Amino acid sequence: MSGFNLASLLIDHPFADDEDLVHTVDRSVTAGWARTEARRVAEELARAGVGPGRAVAVQLPNGPDAVTAMAGVWLAGAVFVPVNVRAPGAEVGRIASLTGVAARLTAGGLSLEGGERVYEDGTGFVLWTSGTTGAPKPIFHRHDAYLEILDRVLLALRPAGAPARRPPPNLIPFSLAQNAGIYNTLFALRAGAAIVIMERFDTAGFAALIARFGIRSTVLPPAAIAMLNGDAAVTDLAPLRYVRSLTAPLSPLQARRFLDKFGVFVLNGYGQTEIGEVIGWTAEDARSFPEKLGAVGRPHPGVDIRIGNPDADGAGRLLVRPPNRAIGLEERVDDEGFVDTGDVARIDEDGFVWIEGRVSDVINRGGNKVFPAEVEEVLRLCPGVEDAAVVGVADERLGEVPVAFVTGAAPADADLDAQCRAVLAPYKVPVAYHRLDALPRSEAGKVLRAELARAHPAP
Repeated sequence: MSGFNLASLLIDHPFADDEDLVHTVDRSVTAGWARTEARRVAEELARAGVGPGRAVAVQLPNGPDAVTAMAGVWLAGAVFVPVNVRAPGAEVGRIASLTGVAARLTAGGLSLEGGERVYEDGTGFVLWTSGTTGAPKPIFHRHDAYLEILDRVLLALRPAGAPARRPPPNLIPFSLAQNAGIYNTLFALRAGAAIVIMERFDTAGFAALIARFGIRSTVLPPAAIAMLNGDAAVTDLAPLRYVRSLTAPLSPLQARRFLDKFGVFVLNGYGQTEIGEVIGWTAEDARSFPEKLGAVGRPHPGVDIRIGNPDADGAGRLLVRPPNRAIGLEERVDDEGFVDTGDVARIDEDGFVWIEGRVSDVINRGGNKVFPAEVEEVLRLCPGVEDAAVVGVADERLGEVPVAFVTGAAPADADLDAQCRAVLAPYKVPVAYHRLDALPRSEAGKVLRAELARAHPAP
């Protein structure tokens, strides 16, 4: 394989061989061990005849072994195919079939799978679209392009000329089988930081790791932020100062609750598996624009954005032209290189981007557009409501109508309805309210709205 290889982020990491590089709750490994183990994986693949360009599925629990297996696959010149450790057999088979997996690495060792597909030189790994509106599709990231995706954010957070100092550890609360986990692991390595990996997220464990490793900034999905807000037993996250929210839209109300409860600023970021993070916050913006809490920030260097077909309020389809993107998006890219994100957004006078929701989520009630996020924010203000989702369901007369789903100790329907009618235009008020123990979410933390609509048709 020629050119840059993401494995070098581990092999050439600035930590000495005897320094601890990867931590879990009950295990720490040194940088030297990690490098040796990555090389061992690469050698084992080579001995098994898994050469450059062949796909290798890695299905391991979150932890040091998952990190070194990923790097080992790359050292062998192979293509990394992450698979969730809890994925059922049928799902594993589907992934193997779609990607032409030649071998699989599990806790039981290496097994050959027979796939013969050879990927183009420079292909680093296979990821999947979110699948919230259809079957997930494979996309392919190149080593050099993904490095740029890392650096565009690192540059925004640590501008050129900033004093060089060792960063604190990076806490990874995501699965290493999904883009958020891979991205934040590689981001830590690129920044020269140690890595703290959670096998799975829980509020008490998160708070304990923040205190134990003195972590001042981290990333969290919106669902985890909501869990921390709702856990009365977790009252202190010192010395945490900033949280960057990724993977799914974050409710501004949850961000404000997090700030009020813990004194920690939550800064939205915006990106997609296919294009990386393209919009976010800098430390300077956080200091200068506290009133913009809830926006996803401003475009990163080298990223162009525009709004397609804006309405009277300036909201329209968010189009993004990043310096690099995954392979396999051709049907979503226009002649000028702009990717249709499928999201509705507006840009304010200071250049901050506000996400209104997914194009596919907008509810057309008799010709009137209802953005679910607006209604959800109103519902979250009701006493006892912990979280909310609003979806459109079929209606013979109006085409679609909004139906609400709430979690927590929500008040009576009449009280929810009164709250909505006091704030919203009548056509935005839900026609029904359902109570759930939890909202169904994808692995990335996105609410599965189609699942809600199917399970609860309109009255």
